[in-house]
Amino acid sequence: MRYLLSLFSPDTYEAFSASDRQISGYRVRHRNAAARVSPGDRFLCYLTRLGRWIGILEVIEGPFEDSTPVFVPGEDPFSVRFKVRPIAWVEKEFGVPIRESEIWSQLSFTREHQSGSTTWTGKIRTSLTEITAEDALVIEAALSRQLEPAQRIKHEIDDSVYRRLLGGRIRTPGGDAVVSIPDDDTDEPEPAPQVSDRPERESAEIQALLARIGAQMGMRIWIPANDRLAVSRHWIPGAGELLERLPLNYDETTLGTIERIDVLWLKGRSIVRAFEVEHTTAVYSGILRMADLLALQPNMDIDLHIVAPTSRRAKVFQEITRPVFTLLERGPLSSRCSFISYESLRELQGLRHLSHLSDTVLDEYAEDPTG
Repeated sequence: MRYLLSLFSPDTYEAFSASDRQISGYRVRHRNAAARVSPGDRFLCYLTRLGRWIGILEVIEGPFEDSTPVFVPGEDPFSVRFKVRPIAWVEKEFGVPIRESEIWSQLSFTREHQSGSTTWTGKIRTSLTEITAEDALVIEAALSRQLEPAQRIKHEIDDSVYRRLLGGRIRTPGGDAVVSIPDDDTDEPEPAPQVSDRPERESAEIQALLARIGAQMGMRIWIPANDRLAVSRHWIPGAGELLERLPLNYDETTLGTIERIDVLWLKGRSIVRAFEVEHTTAVYSGILRMADLLALQPNMDIDLHIVAPTSRRAKVFQEITRPVFTLLERGPLSSRCSFISYESLRELQGLRHLSHLSDTVLDEYAEDPTG
């Protein structure tokens, strides 16, 4: 029996709780990981944004693919599915906070970190990551106690905070979409003027890291002309690795938008993945550029990624699910664009035999804004 992580956003938690809880669904990008799951394995369910363990599901059958709406009205993106049996499922107030001292001090991926840090979160960035039996027993024991009325502990949640996390839904051409509408008082301030070039330098380092990883996987790399000098301090491309011009046949407006994207991976004459590196507090520019690209070319079938420090994850998710980004012709930006942390990229770079891996390995490090 294996234990695997299953992530729920507040929206998908509410949808699953309201269902008969017999089907657990994942995005298509989890197909390869899902193929390694067997009946009898268990999903340890974690509620993101609130940071709580909220359930255990035993796999009965699967995986199979079915896009019949179960969790999301319209076209359901969680189409890689399993039949499951709930062993434990608790109301969110009785979920087990991961930062609770008894849990934090026992889990292998948290106990060496300070409770206020975000450096431990790599272990819970994507669903179907394997959890060790040692860690699983800690989580199972804690959830078992929460099923006993005499033992369970209630962890109150501010209703107004939860409503903001939950977001809402609006009707779009592609069906209903989850949106986030930030309150004015929860928006973070614009950054103060920089007194050093460290953020810009780190951005160039990350662009170089993306270029190096892509080149090792056999991709050709595009870096905007204005960024090449800074990136060249951290990455020296091999022959033919860095493109001098894009081999694309688009109109001038579209091509101008594409050329300004921070990093592109190309195979032949096709863009495989596009990356925007966000190193400021606002995290707007890259998200806007990705939205512009999809508005100009709705049929473009490429993977889009916003790359930022782990500490910026919540802000990226908040911005990418704004209502304005749900009205694109082929559906909301949040269904096409994921988050990758700086820390995950550095972990990816450390993988052995990177040159023998497909770019799909990146999907194991990408995080979806809507769970």
